[in-house]
Amino acid sequence: MSCITLLPRLIRLRDAPDYLGMDRHRFNEEVRPSITEVPIGSQGIAFDRLDLDAWVDDYKRCSGRPAATKQRSLEKWDENERQESIKKVRTGKSTRQSLDTDFAKALVLATSKRLRSTSQDVLRK
Repeated sequence: MSCITLLPRLIRLRDAPDYLGMDRHRFNEEVRPSITEVPIGSQGIAFDRLDLDAWVDDYKRCSGRPAATKQRSLEKWDENERQESIKKVRTGKSTRQSLDTDFAKALVLATSKRLRSTSQDVLRK
């Protein structure tokens, strides 16, 4: 006699995160908005197992990484390549020299006490 295990087609909301191997908060944020809810009775909510499987396949296709092998561990396959700058770096003197007056103005602005009206000042008047 062979034992056949049938998976249910609909998976209840409370069981769906466990089916996908994630916590319910992540399920509610990432998965639930993109799949169809199936009402069960007056309060129950379920999801089609095939929709959940399709979501995993899509997620894996978009975000998955190849298995780590000795050869692949040496390669940095997902490292972002940076575009070289269009402008070449030039050595030499800066074209704009900061002036002592610019620094003095900035220092005054940073250290000056600004008049602030507070609720206590309004009550005192």
